[in-house]
Amino acid sequence: MDRRIITLITDFGSKDGYVGTMKGVILTINPQVSLIDITHEVSPQDIFEAGFVLQNSYKFFPRHSIHLVVVDPGVGGERKALLIDTEDHLFIGPDNGVFTLIYECENINRIIELTKSNFFLPDKSSTFHGRDIFAPVAAHLSRGISVEDFGDVCNEIVTIDIPKPEITEGVITGVVLHIDNFGNLITNISEGLFRALIGEGSYKIMAGNKVTVGLKVSYSEVKKGEVLAIFGSAGYLEISAREQNAQKKLKMNKGSEIKVIY
Repeated sequence: MDRRIITLITDFGSKDGYVGTMKGVILTINPQVSLIDITHEVSPQDIFEAGFVLQNSYKFFPRHSIHLVVVDPGVGGERKALLIDTEDHLFIGPDNGVFTLIYECENINRIIELTKSNFFLPDKSSTFHGRDIFAPVAAHLSRGISVEDFGDVCNEIVTIDIPKPEITEGVITGVVLHIDNFGNLITNISEGLFRALIGEGSYKIMAGNKVTVGLKVSYSEVKKGEVLAIFGSAGYLEISAREQNAQKKLKMNKGSEIKVIY
């Protein structure tokens, strides 16, 4: 099986040659692989942001795609390098919590610690495991090498705490988890939770203490610059401003509080 898809998520940006170098390594090992850039603009060292982007993108790729994530502030340290084999997809990257959301939503077959150095580049650096470990492993995996050949089963993994909405009588209290390129404030309040608790009842949505907004179906329902709440494509409640940046307009950031009062 030489024809596979490898997706890439990093915080490398496009100024330097890091991404291109990783692609060169992969294509040298498997020239037939399809490489898909999901993003290289993750905020530097932001493990959660990388995991959030991964969660909201990987499931739209064909089964058996390989998803390579290199956001690795602990590179060269004691953190492990992982290959995660799930029912439908494979994931490669550092054991620093970046795959926390994958552990929660995928059926895991096995997790392998990457220890077989014959699949690495021969001169491994301490600062660029994306090039020297993760890229070559992804490439060899794309050529049909068995998952178990890359190392031993790993039973202890690192996860990060992801805040859940707090539910008290008549109030859902959430936080901003992610801010996208448009300045939309994406919360941890899912549409499923919202509908289950509120249904067709009345409510109001408060973005911090600054503004109260209603829930809309599309941006076209409000005037330019007006703040609105909407369920975005990821299925979470978002606070947006039509044709403007809600983060700047409301002066809110990751971790800012959002309340639904019903």
